[in-house]
Amino acid sequence: MIWVLIAAGTDTSAGTMEWALSLLLNHPESQKKARDEIDRIVGHGRLISDADLPQLPYLQNIIKETLRLFPAGPLLAPHFSSKDCTVQGYRIPKGTMLLINAHAMNRDPLLWKEPESFMPERFKEEEEDGGGAFMPFGKGRRSCPGQAMALHVVGLALGSLIQCFEWERVDRGEMVDLTEGEGITLPKVIPLEALCKARPVMSGVLSQLI
Repeated sequence: MIWVLIAAGTDTSAGTMEWALSLLLNHPESQKKARDEIDRIVGHGRLISDADLPQLPYLQNIIKETLRLFPAGPLLAPHFSSKDCTVQGYRIPKGTMLLINAHAMNRDPLLWKEPESFMPERFKEEEEDGGGAFMPFGKGRRSCPGQAMALHVVGLALGSLIQCFEWERVDRGEMVDLTEGEGITLPKVIPLEALCKARPVMSGVLSQLI
């Protein structure tokens, strides 16, 4: 059980980080906007902290948009029907396993404007959430118990990478491949490779970490 909890937390968070960086490499303007926000709120004298995350809405929106396009769990945790019922003409017997296809809902053009596009701005001030369809961790009593921790871990890690380094594609003339692989955590077919350069303004902070 302990191993399951560790694997569930590390694999999904690492995968979300990889997808987020891939998207930011293909959209450098979003990377710059996030970095400018961090510089304005946090500055250059320290690393981003847990207390800073609520003050960084654009960074949070990047994470949300990443989870919309590439949810760590494309099929949410299974549920079982407690009784016989009919939903939109489909008869569902008692005891039937039910899975919510979050990946399909997150790309439904009836729910989202330009669903295939990376647009962190769509979550500005909760203006758009797909009519309640955005649920990367599920909803209700059986939603993922690690949701708060996952968002904090990814927020701190991604924020620190954006704050301390400038990221570029290995081949500037070619976009990062976003082909999805097979697996319950939706891995990338081609693992991410990127170039990073430490920001001179963060040299003082980075030197303290060595």
